Amino acid sequence: MIVDLLPDQLAAYRSSQTAPADFDAFWAKTLAEAAGHDIDVRLREVATGLTTITTYDVTFRGYAGQDVRAWLRVPAGATGPLPAVVQYVGYGGGRGHALENLLWASAGFAHFQMDTRGQGSSWSLGDTPDDAPASPQVPGVMTRGVLDPATYYYRRFFTDAARAVDAARAIDAIDASRVAVLGGSQGGGTALATAALRPDVAAVVAFVPFLCDFPRALQVTDEYPYREIIDYLKVHRDEIDRVHRTLTYFDGVNFAPRATAPALFSVALRDATCPSSTVYGAFHAYGGEREMQVWEYNGHEGGAIQDEERALHFLRNRLG
Repeated sequence: MIVDLLPDQLAAYRSSQTAPADFDAFWAKTLAEAAGHDIDVRLREVATGLTTITTYDVTFRGYAGQDVRAWLRVPAGATGPLPAVVQYVGYGGGRGHALENLLWASAGFAHFQMDTRGQGSSWSLGDTPDDAPASPQVPGVMTRGVLDPATYYYRRFFTDAARAVDAARAIDAIDASRVAVLGGSQGGGTALATAALRPDVAAVVAFVPFLCDFPRALQVTDEYPYREIIDYLKVHRDEIDRVHRTLTYFDGVNFAPRATAPALFSVALRDATCPSSTVYGAFHAYGGEREMQVWEYNGHEGGAIQDEERALHFLRNRLG
Protein backbone atom coordinates (compact mmCIF):
# COMPACT_ATOMS: atom_id res chain seq x y z
CA MET A 1 0.00 0.00 0.00
CA ILE A 2 0.99 3.64 -0.27
CA VAL A 3 2.63 4.12 3.12
CA ASP A 4 2.75 7.91 3.32
CA LEU A 5 1.10 10.94 1.73
CA LEU A 6 -0.81 10.85 -1.55
CA PRO A 7 0.64 12.61 -4.63
CA ASP A 8 -1.37 15.82 -4.25
CA GLN A 9 -0.38 15.99 -0.58
CA LEU A 10 3.28 15.45 -1.47
CA ALA A 11 3.13 18.37 -3.89
CA ALA A 12 2.03 20.63 -1.03
CA TYR A 13 4.22 19.14 1.72
CA ARG A 14 7.01 21.22 3.26
CA SER A 15 9.26 19.97 6.05
CA SER A 16 9.20 21.48 9.53
CA GLN A 17 12.97 20.98 9.84
CA THR A 18 15.07 24.11 10.32
CA ALA A 19 18.82 24.61 10.24
CA PRO A 20 20.62 25.71 13.40
CA ALA A 21 22.07 29.24 13.33
CA ASP A 22 25.64 27.90 13.18
CA PHE A 23 24.99 25.25 10.50
CA ASP A 24 27.25 26.89 7.91
CA ALA A 25 29.93 27.73 10.46
CA PHE A 26 29.92 24.15 11.75
CA TRP A 27 30.50 22.72 8.30
CA ALA A 28 33.00 25.40 7.28
CA LYS A 29 35.08 24.58 10.36
CA THR A 30 34.77 20.83 9.76
CA LEU A 31 35.89 21.10 6.13
CA ALA A 32 38.68 23.54 6.98
CA GLU A 33 40.08 21.07 9.50
CA ALA A 34 39.96 18.31 6.87
CA ALA A 35 41.65 20.57 4.33
CA GLY A 36 44.61 20.81 6.68
CA HIS A 37 45.51 17.30 5.53
CA ASP A 38 46.86 16.71 2.03
CA ILE A 39 44.38 14.70 -0.02
CA ASP A 40 47.24 12.25 -0.81
CA VAL A 41 45.49 10.18 -3.50
CA ARG A 42 47.17 6.81 -4.02
CA LEU A 43 46.27 4.59 -7.00
CA ARG A 44 47.11 0.93 -7.51
CA GLU A 45 45.91 -0.84 -10.65
CA VAL A 46 44.03 -4.06 -9.93
CA ALA A 47 44.15 -7.12 -12.20
CA THR A 48 40.45 -7.93 -12.68
CA GLY A 49 40.56 -9.89 -15.94
CA LEU A 50 38.32 -7.30 -17.62
CA THR A 51 39.34 -6.05 -21.06
CA THR A 52 37.06 -3.02 -21.37
CA ILE A 53 37.52 -1.43 -17.93
CA THR A 54 40.67 -0.57 -16.00
CA THR A 55 40.23 -0.63 -12.23
CA TYR A 56 42.31 1.04 -9.51
CA ASP A 57 42.30 0.53 -5.76
CA VAL A 58 42.29 4.08 -4.40
CA THR A 59 43.22 5.45 -0.99
CA PHE A 60 42.79 9.11 -0.03
CA ARG A 61 42.73 11.20 3.16
CA GLY A 62 39.24 11.88 4.51
CA TYR A 63 38.06 13.16 7.88
CA ALA A 64 40.98 14.01 10.23
CA GLY A 65 43.42 12.81 7.57
CA GLN A 66 42.25 9.22 8.00
CA ASP A 67 42.59 6.81 5.07
CA VAL A 68 39.44 6.13 3.06
CA ARG A 69 39.29 3.51 0.32
CA ALA A 70 37.56 3.67 -3.06
CA TRP A 71 37.46 2.05 -6.45
CA LEU A 72 38.25 4.00 -9.61
CA ARG A 73 37.00 2.39 -12.81
CA VAL A 74 37.75 3.94 -16.19
CA PRO A 75 37.15 2.77 -19.77
CA ALA A 76 40.23 0.84 -20.89
CA GLY A 77 42.40 2.86 -23.23
CA ALA A 78 40.53 6.11 -22.62
CA THR A 79 42.51 9.26 -23.35
CA GLY A 80 41.97 12.77 -22.14
CA PRO A 81 40.16 13.89 -18.98
CA LEU A 82 36.83 12.11 -18.51
CA PRO A 83 33.58 13.22 -16.90
CA ALA A 84 33.29 11.49 -13.53
CA VAL A 85 30.61 10.01 -11.31
CA VAL A 86 31.45 9.92 -7.59
CA GLN A 87 29.16 7.33 -6.02
CA TYR A 88 28.17 6.78 -2.39
CA VAL A 89 26.78 3.51 -1.06
CA GLY A 90 23.56 2.55 0.73
CA TYR A 91 23.35 1.85 4.46
CA GLY A 92 25.36 -1.13 5.67
CA GLY A 93 27.32 -1.48 2.45
CA GLY A 94 30.87 -0.70 1.41
CA ARG A 95 32.59 -0.19 -1.91
CA GLY A 96 32.00 -3.84 -2.79
CA HIS A 97 34.07 -6.10 -5.06
CA ALA A 98 36.23 -4.77 -7.86
CA LEU A 99 34.08 -6.63 -10.43
CA GLU A 100 30.79 -5.12 -9.25
CA ASN A 101 29.06 -1.96 -10.46
CA LEU A 102 30.46 -1.65 -13.97
CA LEU A 103 27.73 0.52 -15.52
CA TRP A 104 29.32 3.95 -15.27
CA ALA A 105 32.74 3.04 -16.62
CA SER A 106 31.08 0.99 -19.37
CA ALA A 107 29.16 4.14 -20.34
CA GLY A 108 32.37 6.14 -20.70
CA PHE A 109 32.58 7.87 -17.32
CA ALA A 110 35.34 7.69 -14.75
CA HIS A 111 33.60 5.98 -11.83
CA PHE A 112 34.88 6.79 -8.34
CA GLN A 113 33.05 4.61 -5.79
CA MET A 114 33.80 5.64 -2.22
CA ASP A 115 33.94 3.11 0.60
CA THR A 116 31.79 3.73 3.71
CA ARG A 117 33.74 4.04 6.95
CA GLY A 118 32.69 1.54 9.59
CA GLN A 119 30.13 -0.15 7.33
CA GLY A 120 30.47 -2.74 4.59
CA SER A 121 29.44 -5.94 6.35
CA SER A 122 25.66 -6.13 5.93
CA TRP A 123 25.38 -6.75 2.18
CA SER A 124 28.55 -5.48 0.48
CA LEU A 125 32.27 -5.48 1.24
CA GLY A 126 33.93 -2.57 3.02
CA ASP A 127 37.56 -1.80 3.82
CA THR A 128 37.55 1.47 5.79
CA PRO A 129 37.37 1.52 9.61
CA ASP A 130 35.66 4.27 11.59
CA ASP A 131 38.41 5.53 13.87
CA ALA A 132 36.34 7.14 16.63
CA PRO A 133 35.97 6.56 20.37
CA ALA A 134 33.24 4.11 21.31
CA SER A 135 30.08 5.36 23.00
CA PRO A 136 26.71 3.82 23.91
CA GLN A 137 24.74 3.25 20.73
CA VAL A 138 22.10 1.07 19.12
CA PRO A 139 23.71 -1.42 16.68
CA GLY A 140 24.33 0.35 13.40
CA VAL A 141 25.75 3.85 13.02
CA MET A 142 22.66 6.07 13.30
CA THR A 143 23.27 6.78 16.99
CA ARG A 144 27.06 6.60 17.06
CA GLY A 145 28.14 9.79 18.84
CA VAL A 146 24.64 11.27 18.40
CA LEU A 147 24.64 13.43 21.53
CA ASP A 148 26.93 16.03 19.95
CA PRO A 149 27.25 17.17 16.31
CA ALA A 150 31.04 17.19 16.71
CA THR A 151 31.14 13.47 17.54
CA TYR A 152 28.28 12.20 15.36
CA TYR A 153 29.17 9.50 12.84
CA TYR A 154 27.84 11.42 9.85
CA ARG A 155 30.19 14.34 10.48
CA ARG A 156 33.05 12.02 9.65
CA PHE A 157 31.26 10.28 6.79
CA PHE A 158 30.01 13.46 5.05
CA THR A 159 33.50 14.92 5.34
CA ASP A 160 34.86 11.79 3.63
CA ALA A 161 32.23 12.29 0.92
CA ALA A 162 33.25 15.88 0.23
CA ARG A 163 36.91 14.86 0.21
CA ALA A 164 36.09 12.10 -2.30
CA VAL A 165 35.14 14.83 -4.78
CA ASP A 166 38.50 16.48 -4.09
CA ALA A 167 40.27 13.16 -4.57
CA ALA A 168 38.53 12.51 -7.88
CA ARG A 169 39.45 15.98 -9.12
CA ALA A 170 43.10 15.34 -8.25
CA ILE A 171 43.29 12.38 -10.66
CA ASP A 172 44.72 13.18 -14.11
CA ALA A 173 42.19 10.99 -15.93
CA ILE A 174 39.26 13.07 -14.57
CA ASP A 175 38.00 16.45 -15.79
CA ALA A 176 37.66 18.40 -12.54
CA SER A 177 34.91 20.60 -14.02
CA ARG A 178 32.69 17.61 -14.88
CA VAL A 179 32.24 15.70 -11.62
CA ALA A 180 28.78 14.53 -10.53
CA VAL A 181 27.73 12.92 -7.24
CA LEU A 182 25.30 10.01 -7.11
CA GLY A 183 23.82 7.47 -4.73
CA GLY A 184 20.75 5.64 -3.51
CA SER A 185 19.25 5.63 -0.01
CA GLN A 186 22.13 6.55 2.34
CA GLY A 187 24.13 7.25 -0.81
CA GLY A 188 21.40 9.56 -2.09
CA GLY A 189 21.30 11.53 1.15
CA THR A 190 25.09 11.73 1.03
CA ALA A 191 25.03 13.01 -2.55
CA LEU A 192 22.69 15.83 -1.43
CA ALA A 193 24.95 16.71 1.50
CA THR A 194 28.02 16.67 -0.74
CA ALA A 195 26.33 18.93 -3.29
CA ALA A 196 25.96 21.50 -0.50
CA LEU A 197 29.49 21.01 0.85
CA ARG A 198 30.98 21.08 -2.66
CA PRO A 199 28.48 23.35 -4.47
CA ASP A 200 30.54 23.44 -7.67
CA VAL A 201 29.80 19.80 -8.55
CA ALA A 202 28.27 19.52 -12.01
CA ALA A 203 25.20 17.41 -11.20
CA VAL A 204 23.49 15.41 -8.44
CA VAL A 205 21.56 12.14 -8.54
CA ALA A 206 19.70 11.06 -5.39
CA PHE A 207 17.68 7.82 -5.63
CA VAL A 208 15.13 7.38 -2.78
CA PRO A 209 17.40 9.41 -0.47
CA PHE A 210 17.80 8.55 3.20
CA LEU A 211 18.89 11.00 5.96
CA CYS A 212 16.23 13.55 4.97
CA ASP A 213 13.57 15.22 7.13
CA PHE A 214 14.36 13.49 10.43
CA PRO A 215 11.37 15.02 12.29
CA ARG A 216 8.94 13.57 9.76
CA ALA A 217 10.75 10.25 9.39
CA LEU A 218 10.68 9.55 13.11
CA GLN A 219 6.93 10.15 13.12
CA VAL A 220 5.86 8.06 10.13
CA THR A 221 8.12 4.98 9.94
CA ASP A 222 9.17 2.18 12.27
CA GLU A 223 11.58 0.74 9.70
CA TYR A 224 15.32 0.56 10.20
CA PRO A 225 17.66 2.42 9.96
CA TYR A 226 15.51 5.34 11.24
CA ARG A 227 14.25 2.90 13.88
CA GLU A 228 17.74 2.87 15.43
CA ILE A 229 17.12 6.43 16.63
CA ILE A 230 13.72 5.49 18.03
CA ASP A 231 15.23 2.51 19.85
CA TYR A 232 17.93 4.75 21.31
CA LEU A 233 15.44 7.34 22.57
CA LYS A 234 13.24 4.64 24.12
CA VAL A 235 16.13 4.06 26.54
CA HIS A 236 17.77 7.52 26.60
CA ARG A 237 14.53 9.31 27.41
CA ASP A 238 16.23 12.45 28.72
CA GLU A 239 18.27 13.00 25.54
CA ILE A 240 15.48 13.68 23.02
CA ASP A 241 16.27 17.37 22.58
CA ARG A 242 20.01 16.78 22.27
CA VAL A 243 19.53 14.08 19.66
CA HIS A 244 17.14 16.16 17.57
CA ARG A 245 19.52 19.11 17.76
CA THR A 246 22.41 16.97 16.51
CA LEU A 247 20.34 15.65 13.60
CA THR A 248 19.63 19.18 12.34
CA TYR A 249 23.28 19.45 11.26
CA PHE A 250 23.00 16.33 9.08
CA ASP A 251 19.51 16.57 7.58
CA GLY A 252 19.16 16.61 3.79
CA VAL A 253 16.44 19.22 4.18
CA ASN A 254 19.02 21.63 5.60
CA PHE A 255 21.68 20.78 3.04
CA ALA A 256 19.27 21.06 0.10
CA PRO A 257 18.93 24.88 -0.08
CA ARG A 258 22.72 25.16 -0.13
CA ALA A 259 23.05 22.94 -3.23
CA THR A 260 22.54 24.44 -6.69
CA ALA A 261 23.76 21.85 -9.22
CA PRO A 262 21.07 20.30 -11.46
CA ALA A 263 19.56 17.39 -9.53
CA LEU A 264 17.63 14.24 -10.34
CA PHE A 265 15.64 12.73 -7.47
CA SER A 266 13.58 9.56 -7.31
CA VAL A 267 10.92 8.53 -4.82
CA ALA A 268 8.81 5.40 -4.29
CA LEU A 269 5.31 5.75 -2.86
CA ARG A 270 5.39 2.34 -1.13
CA ASP A 271 8.77 2.93 0.50
CA ALA A 272 8.53 2.45 4.26
CA THR A 273 12.31 2.81 4.72
CA CYS A 274 12.50 6.32 3.28
CA PRO A 275 8.89 7.55 3.27
CA SER A 276 7.99 9.68 0.29
CA SER A 277 7.26 12.82 2.32
CA THR A 278 10.82 12.83 3.66
CA VAL A 279 12.19 12.76 0.11
CA TYR A 280 9.88 15.58 -0.91
CA GLY A 281 10.96 17.54 2.17
CA ALA A 282 14.46 17.73 0.65
CA PHE A 283 13.21 18.05 -2.93
CA HIS A 284 11.06 21.10 -2.24
CA ALA A 285 13.89 22.75 -0.31
CA TYR A 286 16.49 22.15 -3.04
CA GLY A 287 18.25 25.30 -4.20
CA GLY A 288 18.83 24.47 -7.86
CA GLU A 289 17.14 23.03 -10.93
CA ARG A 290 15.56 19.72 -9.97
CA GLU A 291 13.36 16.95 -11.28
CA MET A 292 11.61 14.03 -9.61
CA GLN A 293 10.98 10.50 -10.86
CA VAL A 294 8.04 8.93 -9.01
CA TRP A 295 7.63 5.15 -8.73
CA GLU A 296 4.04 4.59 -7.65
CA TYR A 297 4.16 0.82 -7.14
CA ASN A 298 7.65 0.39 -5.70
CA GLY A 299 9.19 0.24 -2.26
CA HIS A 300 12.73 1.09 -1.23
CA GLU A 301 14.17 -0.45 -4.39
CA GLY A 302 12.74 2.55 -6.24
CA GLY A 303 13.10 2.22 -9.98
CA ALA A 304 16.16 -0.08 -9.67
CA ILE A 305 17.77 -0.41 -13.11
CA GLN A 306 15.34 2.11 -14.60
CA ASP A 307 16.51 4.70 -12.07
CA GLU A 308 20.03 4.09 -13.33
CA GLU A 309 18.90 4.23 -16.95
CA ARG A 310 17.32 7.63 -16.38
CA ALA A 311 20.38 8.82 -14.48
CA LEU A 312 22.60 7.75 -17.36
CA HIS A 313 20.70 9.99 -19.79
CA PHE A 314 20.58 12.80 -17.22
CA LEU A 315 24.34 12.71 -16.64
CA ARG A 316 25.15 12.45 -20.33
CA ASN A 317 23.18 15.64 -20.89
CA ARG A 318 24.81 17.41 -17.95
CA LEU A 319 28.40 16.19 -18.26
CA GLY A 320 28.75 15.43 -21.94
